[in-house]
Amino acid sequence: MLDATPTIAHRGAWVARGLLTAARPRQWIKNLFVFAALVFAGKLDNGTSFAEAIACFAAFCAASSAAYLLNDVVDLDSDRAHPVKSRRPIAAGVVAPRLALMVAAALATLAIAGGFALDVGVGAYVCGFLAIQIAYSATLKHVALLDVMVIAGLFVIRAAAGAQAIGVPSSDWLLVCTAMIALFLGFAKRRGELVLVHADRTPGRAVLDDYSLALVDQLLAIVGASTIIAYTLYTIDAVKHSFLATVPFVVFGIFRYLLLVHKEDLGEEPERVLLSDRQIILAVAGWIAVAAFLKLR
Repeated sequence: MLDATPTIAHRGAWVARGLLTAARPRQWIKNLFVFAALVFAGKLDNGTSFAEAIACFAAFCAASSAAYLLNDVVDLDSDRAHPVKSRRPIAAGVVAPRLALMVAAALATLAIAGGFALDVGVGAYVCGFLAIQIAYSATLKHVALLDVMVIAGLFVIRAAAGAQAIGVPSSDWLLVCTAMIALFLGFAKRRGELVLVHADRTPGRAVLDDYSLALVDQLLAIVGASTIIAYTLYTIDAVKHSFLATVPFVVFGIFRYLLLVHKEDLGEEPERVLLSDRQIILAVAGWIAVAAFLKLR
């Protein structure tokens, strides 16, 4: 009996690590969009607003992790047949589907409670976010074009919730720019998946049958250009003209990402590209530094 104790403890630690991996903390980078309103409203130096934005960020991290756990349970059979996704904790049998659903429910409850504790509007946004995630996992991810548009909508909800959390009106331009960036990353992800499928390195999701590299490349060109135009107009119309100094960082970031998508067939995991490419990291850091200087001066 004593000899079994370390084994049980080891199993518990193994499952805990599996749950953490399945929650995909690397994907929390997407929730940084809740801070967009904080930056553009010039409240970076406001301690209360900063704390509210962090609380909103935490709520969406819990909500997004709940959605990932649910999605992996829904995709259990297809993931087990996938050479890469079969290593995910739920598909690999490290985490039982029932346990994953229980943790997902707990995280969703925590996210909703945290959202409503912060603001009724934020709570409503969290509920909407979770409802759309459930619909996406169930059916929407199987509809070409709509699948990427739904993902973009989730980014817009994050940005709108961030504005609600700090008590500032949601700028239409901010929401448009958020949607454009999300569409850009979403179609780049689809392109990365298509490249892998065509190279026979991995089976693709069913919705990829309705996409082609030619179509996705056209969509990327359209959305990339639209993102630059929308952001430029936003800096002129809704912020202040001096913010035009941040436009080159956005242009370079989009161009650099396109280069990586085409030259090195990256894009299937946008969070990995955004966190690992030195030039994109420097562009983001430069944008933050210049934006902070312009807003705080």
